[in-house]
Amino acid sequence: MDLAVLWFGIIAFFFIGYFVLDGFDFGVGMSLPFLGRDETDRRVLINTIGPVWDLNETWLIVGGAALFAAFPEWYATLFSGFYLALLLILLALIVRGVSFEYRHQRPESQWKRWFDGMIVVGSALPAFLWGVAFANIVQGVALDHGHNYTGTLFDLLNGYALLGGLTTLLLFFTHGVVFVSLKTDGEIRARARTLAARAGLAAIVVAAAFLLWTVIAHFSVALVVLAVVTAVALVVSWILNLRGAEGWSFGFMAATIALAVVSLFVALFPNVMPSSPNPQNSLTIANASSTDTTLTIMTWVAVIFLPLILAYQAFTYWVFRKRVTRASIPAEPAKPVDPEPAAA
Repeated sequence: MDLAVLWFGIIAFFFIGYFVLDGFDFGVGMSLPFLGRDETDRRVLINTIGPVWDLNETWLIVGGAALFAAFPEWYATLFSGFYLALLLILLALIVRGVSFEYRHQRPESQWKRWFDGMIVVGSALPAFLWGVAFANIVQGVALDHGHNYTGTLFDLLNGYALLGGLTTLLLFFTHGVVFVSLKTDGEIRARARTLAARAGLAAIVVAAAFLLWTVIAHFSVALVVLAVVTAVALVVSWILNLRGAEGWSFGFMAATIALAVVSLFVALFPNVMPSSPNPQNSLTIANASSTDTTLTIMTWVAVIFLPLILAYQAFTYWVFRKRVTRASIPAEPAKPVDPEPAAA
């Protein structure tokens, strides 16, 4: 197999891992205003992802590093042309991570509400912008003969890209709420199932429209099959949630997101960044990849370390597999009361 094609597939695998794993992190963060009726509820929600959210984000780091090494031309064009959008994603991820760590540092409710709001924004913004970015990559952008992006940020906010952003936003939100129902118990679990049913219905409609648009624009038999299987997986996940089978529902939701990413990469192949005004300016797997020597070394590194990464991630999820309940949340220490001044 051509090593460049192999690494195109490996890059897709890294983004599948990132969107599936950090996707439900985003969904849990966005669910705080809907499921967190009091401070204990909000602590339950955050604790469902507390042990794993930072581990899930490493998939983005690994994917970005692999993209830089395997396809430097793709990396350069992507990060220069989409600079503002990717900067917003980075800032949102920083704000979200800081909020997870700092919201419990002070007991005041206003302090916690401030950081809770940043968690919501820091989750919703990347969930939306990642869809916008990938939709633009698949649709094609304005590239000159030197593979430089010649458009603006507002050119990226076209109808197809905005629909792609709304699709990832709703998919991640539903994915996260289903994860909450899988990881909690009692009233919050019941509320999460109800919310997942409503959000899932909206996700089905929007995702179907986006997949149909993608298939029409990039028709191929493989893409049609993938789009149909993706839609079926999403509907099955929704039905299983209605029946209370949270584990299976979460699994099919993860499969939906994974198949959606595969569909986008299939629609993209053999390009890595098409040029919309002039197809001859497109970046392809062939002209954007590194040398065979570089790709060979990277392949051996991946063969050795990728199984170790997967094993460690699986072990982490196994250790923290139990449900989080309100009873498992320790009571916050009472605020110190200033002593009354002694009577004169």
